[in-house]
Amino acid sequence: MSLSKMFRSEDGKNYAITFGLVSTLFLLWGLCNGMIDVMDKHFQDYLHLTKSQSAWVQFAHYLGYFLMALPASWLAKKLGYKGGIISGLLLVSIGGFWFIPATYISTFWAFLLGVCIIAMGLTVLETVANPYTTVLGPKNYSAARINFAQSFNGIGWIFGPIVGGIFFYSSEGVEVAQSRLYIPYLTVAIIVLVMAAIFYFSNIPDINTEDEYKLDIQNSNSNKSSIWSHAHFVGAVIAQFVYVAAQAGIFSFFINYIIEEMPAISQELSKSWLFNERSILKEGAYFVNEKGATFLLGTIGFPLFLLGRVTGTVILRKIKAHKVLGLYALFNVIVCSIVILKLGWFSVAAVFVSFFFMSIMFPTIFALGIHGLGIQAKKASGFIVMAIMGGAIMPKLMGHLGDVYNMSVSFLMPMTCFAIISVYGFMWAKLSKSENVNPVVLKGH
Repeated sequence: MSLSKMFRSEDGKNYAITFGLVSTLFLLWGLCNGMIDVMDKHFQDYLHLTKSQSAWVQFAHYLGYFLMALPASWLAKKLGYKGGIISGLLLVSIGGFWFIPATYISTFWAFLLGVCIIAMGLTVLETVANPYTTVLGPKNYSAARINFAQSFNGIGWIFGPIVGGIFFYSSEGVEVAQSRLYIPYLTVAIIVLVMAAIFYFSNIPDINTEDEYKLDIQNSNSNKSSIWSHAHFVGAVIAQFVYVAAQAGIFSFFINYIIEEMPAISQELSKSWLFNERSILKEGAYFVNEKGATFLLGTIGFPLFLLGRVTGTVILRKIKAHKVLGLYALFNVIVCSIVILKLGWFSVAAVFVSFFFMSIMFPTIFALGIHGLGIQAKKASGFIVMAIMGGAIMPKLMGHLGDVYNMSVSFLMPMTCFAIISVYGFMWAKLSKSENVNPVVLKGH
């Protein structure tokens, strides 16, 4: 079966172009999220915050998701997919422009407000775009399509920390870096205005998922039907809460882990083009500095994340999605335990490996959660996005563990989260009473 059939509906319509346009949104929020993940250490240095205090950045970010999740679902129902996308882009633009006055105000709350507004815009985009990708073709490709779209998100994650590292850290000092914090956000604000214009003039059809559980009929006849009566959806909300908690913790404290736990590098490597100005001499040895850590995040961590998304798209055509989710989460439980054991370079490598196995979790949980919910998928999507609040709460716990003990011990938090996700993955078929999401075998020409 050719790849193009992933986007061809039963009535013969091909949604490949629409899918490509929507995929640019995944690239956008990957870039924005990637920049957020390298901001914590900047504020730790500039405002002299503890790790736990700097996690207010994640709190503001995911608070935006929490506050906007249900309104985003309402917007999607009222305005349709196209109107929802344009609304989200305009919100992101407002948040980006806010960083100009925030830089001059130069207080923590001003930056947190900008982070929150951008996150509110991204919430609308994610609430609309994630379920939309699942309906742009045959339903048995839904998990594969959303993972394919999320591959573009992985590209954004790669460039996010690289861009953030350029503007958030400087060899001239933290004051210089602080003065130019607004530049990448101003650029994003202008770009999304252009994107909003493109979507306005594009054909974005409104399509719903197949209503396997007859929720649409039940809702029209009575008020008794509820998406909360479906265990696979409830489980997805819980799984997404702990997944985003684990992801936000690992991503946001990656720089702290590298600086505090990564062994010394050789003098030759520190003077090479890779780590020139990205390493520092401490106590007679060379260690990677903040700029070096953001470089590693963008050139190794997130490329592994992207690789996981790309290979995951292929794997999900062959193996049932819930089984892949359960296995990947179980592998990350093992990986986190290696980090906790403080095994030197082996533990450092394990941190990078966790990026690969995290890659398919968010979109796969999303696809499994809205499976078969019909028009109610838009409402369900809002609750699953609201579960992103896990990224606001749990990183503070991880930061506290890092403050009290060390960054290796702090990986107890994501390890516990991955264990919960693994249980959900292996139990999904029982919870949903369905085996319908994959396997799908694709054959090339």
